[in-house]
Amino acid sequence: MAIFRNQATLSYGGNVTTSNVVTGELQQAVSVTKNAVTDTYTQDEVLTYVISLVNTGTTPLTDLTVTDNLGAYVAGGATLVPLDYVAGSVNYYVDGVIQAPPAVASTNPLTFTGISVPAGGNAFLVYQARVNEFAPPVQGGAVTNTAVVTGTGLSASIQASETVTAAPEAFLTIGKSLSPTTVSEGDRLTYTFVIQNFGNTPVVATDNATVTDTFDPILTDLTVTFNGVTWTEGVEYTYDEATGEFATVPSNILVPAATYTQDPTTGAWSVIPGVSTLVVVGTV
Repeated sequence: MAIFRNQATLSYGGNVTTSNVVTGELQQAVSVTKNAVTDTYTQDEVLTYVISLVNTGTTPLTDLTVTDNLGAYVAGGATLVPLDYVAGSVNYYVDGVIQAPPAVASTNPLTFTGISVPAGGNAFLVYQARVNEFAPPVQGGAVTNTAVVTGTGLSASIQASETVTAAPEAFLTIGKSLSPTTVSEGDRLTYTFVIQNFGNTPVVATDNATVTDTFDPILTDLTVTFNGVTWTEGVEYTYDEATGEFATVPSNILVPAATYTQDPTTGAWSVIPGVSTLVVVGTV
């Protein structure tokens, strides 16, 4: 949209007079919108974006260029790009009919060339980008990427942006170790379960996280601790000495959220997972 103004001049018999100033508004015949299929992201997730171009004018537009900055932002004096274009993922539609893929002139910034929009019609670009180590994983983290459209027939560039935010969620892994690895009947055996949370939210009681296992050989005379605190059978865990089946009672497994740091030199984010430890000791 552009504002224009003009004024007329009247000359007669050596005299000059001017008219009033008129003001008008020149609108682009083409509009652009940009949308992500999902509004949140996690590390290494593949996101799908849709750019829509609508031409309300009576003249077709050809050879347009669409440039996406892939969420580029400045941190520590450097420009960081939190999304990587997935090569070969673009689909191009004109009035709902799929076309040959457009040329990709660059992947950083992502640049599509040769885009056409018919008069009274539309065009869509659908493509994917992978979240990388420069996307903030913390709660409240966001990636905003902007698409800019330029080309012959446009009085000025047009653009649209889309923002996705870091998904607030826990992401757990569990590892199990045995000590000692060689035992005799009547020896004490220790199983250690290390639960790590790579997500940005803690695991709380209402998440009802549980750990289950069937010990073979079956253990007797169990001692169970969680983060160094002794647990009571029937309160925090259950155990069947006839089958070796062990289970924690829901709401007792709690794991803190991960912590994140951004390297001041490279700008890459790293994660230190939140950790909780469950130890089960029994007699073989």
